[in-house]
Amino acid sequence: MRYTVIPGAADSPVLIHVPHDSRVIPAQVRTHILLDDVELSAELSRMTDAHTAMLAEQSAARAGVRPWLFVNELSRLVVDPERFPDEREEMRAVGMGAVYTRTSHGARLRREDPEHEKALLARYYEPYAAAMTQAVESRVSATGQAITVDLHSYPSVALPYELHGAGPRPQVCLGTDPFHTPARLLAAARNAFADFEVEVNSPFSGTYVPLRHYGRSPDVSALMVEIRRDTYMIEPGGDPHAGLPVLVSALTDLLDEISWAAS
Repeated sequence: MRYTVIPGAADSPVLIHVPHDSRVIPAQVRTHILLDDVELSAELSRMTDAHTAMLAEQSAARAGVRPWLFVNELSRLVVDPERFPDEREEMRAVGMGAVYTRTSHGARLRREDPEHEKALLARYYEPYAAAMTQAVESRVSATGQAITVDLHSYPSVALPYELHGAGPRPQVCLGTDPFHTPARLLAAARNAFADFEVEVNSPFSGTYVPLRHYGRSPDVSALMVEIRRDTYMIEPGGDPHAGLPVLVSALTDLLDEISWAAS
């Protein structure tokens, strides 16, 4: 399976999206990647948002009203479901659109092959996008709204691919969208992470909304939560440390505050 949907409470509008936790690359995709196994393992450590599924699952289990989870089971090196699949995506400038052709350090990841890119988008990106759209729409149908918490992590030191890596790198970065992130949702996140260093839209900005609803559906709200990795794990791809349960508590507070405000 390419993704997992973990049901929450029937009356919960909240959907935690975990797109970049996995290191899994199918064998048929691996054959097109030019890195050797050692190089690929290092790149996966740099680019995987390790343990974010654990953070999501543990906070969901502790929440007063259990949210729904949507977890990507494949690495972002297969396709990145959060990137635009076309020229709207600014990361194409560094070879990291929906299908990456370059690594985080600018080396060649796979050859630029429009037919291969089209095949990857058809096999992996489009079904994922359709399933995520359905998950969001099911929350709207059940509760009148959907609130997506887009959960990520990022390294304490900027990687060369980052287009906006010169800005602050706080313990928690909150990514917002002018249409889909209402003030009350951002305020809830600030309250939940009051004990952490927090910045808005630095070093990463925006948040994931299914394209069918992007800029169109006011009943679909979204917030990105980017956690600096040294806050909860050993970088670049090591085990979690004592900071993880502290973050689980803060995420649980966010889920509870969102659920209370939405009721």
